[in-house]
Amino acid sequence: ATMLRFLGPLLCLWALRLPARTGAVGRGLDVASYRERVRAMFYHAYEHYLESAFPYDELRPLTCDGQDTWGSFSLTLIDALDTLLILGNVSEFQRVVNVLQEGVDFDIDVNASVFETNIRVIGGLLSAHLLSRKAGVEVEAGWPCSGPLLRMAEEAARKLLPAFQTPTGMPYGTVNLLHGVNLGETPVTCTAGIGTFIVEFATLSHLTGDPVFEDVARKALKALWKNRSDIGLVGNHIDVVTAKWVAQDAGIGAGVDSYFEYLVKGAILLQDKELMSMFLEYNKAIKNYTKFDDWYLWVQMYKGTVSMPVFQSLEAYWPGLQSLIGDVDNAMRTFLNYYTVWKQFGGLPEFYNIPQGYTVDKREGYPLRPELIESAMYLYRATRDPILLELGRDAVESIEKISKVDCGFATIKDLRDHRLDNRMESFFLAETVKYLYLLFDPDNFIHNDGSDFDVVVTPYGECVLNAGGYIFNTEAHPIDPAALHCCRKRKEEQWEVEDLMREFYSQKKTKKFTLKRAPDHGEGENAKDLKDASSEKAGEKRNSKKSSHSLLSCPSQSFNSKLAVLGQVFLDNT
Repeated sequence: ATMLRFLGPLLCLWALRLPARTGAVGRGLDVASYRERVRAMFYHAYEHYLESAFPYDELRPLTCDGQDTWGSFSLTLIDALDTLLILGNVSEFQRVVNVLQEGVDFDIDVNASVFETNIRVIGGLLSAHLLSRKAGVEVEAGWPCSGPLLRMAEEAARKLLPAFQTPTGMPYGTVNLLHGVNLGETPVTCTAGIGTFIVEFATLSHLTGDPVFEDVARKALKALWKNRSDIGLVGNHIDVVTAKWVAQDAGIGAGVDSYFEYLVKGAILLQDKELMSMFLEYNKAIKNYTKFDDWYLWVQMYKGTVSMPVFQSLEAYWPGLQSLIGDVDNAMRTFLNYYTVWKQFGGLPEFYNIPQGYTVDKREGYPLRPELIESAMYLYRATRDPILLELGRDAVESIEKISKVDCGFATIKDLRDHRLDNRMESFFLAETVKYLYLLFDPDNFIHNDGSDFDVVVTPYGECVLNAGGYIFNTEAHPIDPAALHCCRKRKEEQWEVEDLMREFYSQKKTKKFTLKRAPDHGEGENAKDLKDASSEKAGEKRNSKKSSHSLLSCPSQSFNSKLAVLGQVFLDNT
């Protein structure tokens, strides 16, 4: 019964999947060969990052040097860490864990994206923390409820908390890691930048015992829900102080995407019916107003009238998300639409005009995004349809042919003529390569069906880990849902203990009460270490409460510049 409780999220995730359909493996496609080619892609990029760019955030593959982009965290190293383990490289995983502990500092005067820091840094550190024991790292007593990577993730998350100190509970988009949020900071944030915290922050709260992280993430989610339109849609950008929608285009793509993703994944991770109910209501409105012939358009959030007949590459996550709620047939039809665009260009342009069947001006690039490959991976697990392996094959061929250079893989600036840009985003190693590898590696531990698992002892009792059912955050960092049950007693158990203790102290004077010793589960020195670790953790929590965060701000990209990223298409009548 104890193990079933820990395996609950895993069983839920598998219950959401439809039975796999039989099918030929890739219509003669050599899966093992492509898996090894993906492995070689990873190391070509990773080794050149280490040689030419570390400790900067990202590799510049055309000039063989590095640049800081999202905050000077050696970001590619954090983002690539769990991919190393998925590829089976435990020795490099162990080395990088030590490097990060020694070299990453969050107490710096840097303006950081709240959204990107959460999904890349906090997500990457949490995933690596939970995978450390599997990777052969010598974990400390009390793990997974304590550990250096968990402490780093908590430190980074605390740096983001001042952004949530708004009248609505919706966070600012940028925070200074040293000073907080500047008084001049724009209050306008995109919807995804508000609703993409529950996976990482709830995991943090469950592992550390501090509810503040999950609380602020839930408050932000509910604020968006409260401010949806009468027809059930949300816009693209909102003022986090006044809750007024600034950009009123509703869709499933850029600026909105991972909000919907985290309602589903948060529901699975936390077994939360309310979150799933919210998503299903949104899903009805999305189908009613934005779906046309298995494409999803952009519409005005209050009226439902079409504002942009455009497919954005970021929308390609949607079929994978549909598969998680069991809507596989609709997911496959939409996936095949998106796959036709890939075949047309050898990649997904950032924006694609659906009626014209061509790219949108100044949005012709492909920065090696993972979303279509991500959906292929999910759908292949659900259907075994060989066409999904063919997408993987095409992705490997295209990326190697167009994007590979001497020092790594370069962003494709224009899919029409294959011009390149001098950037390799960290998500290439965190997501694109990872999802490709998992597509071609059906026996990877990530795909565990619950038949294999580990039982670990924590200060709170026995705990089941590594049973599968991993929840990927939006940067493809896998979170073990069973871990959320490791670091606290269930409330009813806590009440039982409190009742026993009250009875003990009330009867102690008369010496009529005795406590029976629990069965031995490897006690002795190990148990003493665990108790010491528990006491130390409690001390850390008490000390952490003494710290305070000022509501300051920092200059960031102005809202006008943010709109300029999307604005050409919003305003383009052609």
